[in-house]
Amino acid sequence: MERLLPALLVAQGVMGGIDTLLNHELIAKLPRRPEARTEIGLHVVREAIWAGLFAGLGWFAWHGAAAAIIAALLVAEIGITAWDEFVENRIRVLPQNERMLHVFLTLNLGVIIALLVPLLLAWGKEPTGIVARSHGALSWILSLLALAAGAWSMRDLFAWRRLGYAQEDKT
Repeated sequence: MERLLPALLVAQGVMGGIDTLLNHELIAKLPRRPEARTEIGLHVVREAIWAGLFAGLGWFAWHGAAAAIIAALLVAEIGITAWDEFVENRIRVLPQNERMLHVFLTLNLGVIIALLVPLLLAWGKEPTGIVARSHGALSWILSLLALAAGAWSMRDLFAWRRLGYAQEDKT
């Protein structure tokens, strides 16, 4: 089952990328909407978390206390997902494709977590360290997804700041 993890991570990255580009950018135009500032801020953190997970799990095993880092990122992602769902439903009507993507993203995240929990428990029993490992081509794809998620996190950070300045100018 552990071999399935990199493919599920790639699927998460692809679905998340589609959601971001299609729904957040082209349809909702979130970075241009001051009322979406909180949602954009959540996306900044989420995208940074996924950049870390894609790179971290694409190339390394997290042994001992290091396993807690991955666990903490997953817990943070769950919290952000819940908060984002609350926020976005208050400020906009989601297109049906975005609702469907969110279902698949959540289901896929659930499977990722189900695979990671026993893996992290096993890694936690090892001496603490970050151990290099490769998943072949999937590691390289995860690296590209990590770069994309990290770059998009920075882009959304700038949009979040710009929207904050726009709100200050109105007061």
